[in-house]
Amino acid sequence: MSDTRLARLVALVAPGVFVVLWATGFIGARMTMPYAEPMTLLVMRFVLAGTVLFAIALAMRSAWPKGLRAFGHVAVAGLLIQAIYLGGVFAAIRLGLEAGVSALIVGVQPIVTAALAGPVLGERVGLVKWAGLALGALGVVLVVEQKLAAGLGTPVAVALCILSLFAIAIGTLYQKRFCAEQPIVTATIVQYGASAVFCLGLSFMFETRVVHWSGEMLLGLAWLALVLSCGAVTLLYWLLRKGAAANVASLFFMIPPCAALMGWALFGETMNAVALLGMAFAVAGVAIVNREGRRAAAVPPPR
Repeated sequence: MSDTRLARLVALVAPGVFVVLWATGFIGARMTMPYAEPMTLLVMRFVLAGTVLFAIALAMRSAWPKGLRAFGHVAVAGLLIQAIYLGGVFAAIRLGLEAGVSALIVGVQPIVTAALAGPVLGERVGLVKWAGLALGALGVVLVVEQKLAAGLGTPVAVALCILSLFAIAIGTLYQKRFCAEQPIVTATIVQYGASAVFCLGLSFMFETRVVHWSGEMLLGLAWLALVLSCGAVTLLYWLLRKGAAANVASLFFMIPPCAALMGWALFGETMNAVALLGMAFAVAGVAIVNREGRRAAAVPPPR
């Protein structure tokens, strides 16, 4: 297979792989929450992932961000995308919010990202794309409303997921605006280091830092740290470099139905007919956004 065909195949498969991997993060959070508090778990996750990536960076002799300003930008993006986003989701699940519901709430990220992509990055978001984003948002709202009406969630847990939503939306734009040219592996190490320190401070303020070790805990931690923090996050940054921020963010609409399906299979989380309709709306919204993004990319820019 030629390099060109291989590159096309990777570009075709990467979004789907990212969606599946990212969805497992909500499942991993629910799996490990009985054994450790959220910030304590995230500290272990960031330290383990950072150590593995550091070994990889040494072996590859990877370059590091140059200058204090570059390190600062990378750290800020990491705090938004890693510490605050994951911290809010993990804490919400710890408070009893279902994995699928938490995924659905943060799944409206593309609405926030698309709204900010214009003024922040100068990206054009046309009416058709807005329509797709609105349809997807409607689907997410339908599912969340059904879950909350059934008592599956608390106001505090929902508020934490909303905090995570804005953190990942702003962090995605910040990453593309200020960190797009930074080496992916070493920049991610910096982000994990900053996030570990941040979460460690929160763990001393609000948690007991007690860990109940078990086989399930070790398996969940390994998956979260190695597959997600080393694999899925690196893939996210690669996708951000390859496409417009609004198009990459639109992939997050696919994560809620994927996470909900996993939650049903593993934990018995269910959805009624209205919720399933909402899932269908979300998928349709993604299709519209992605189609419009490909059409816009095919039009040469004005000179």
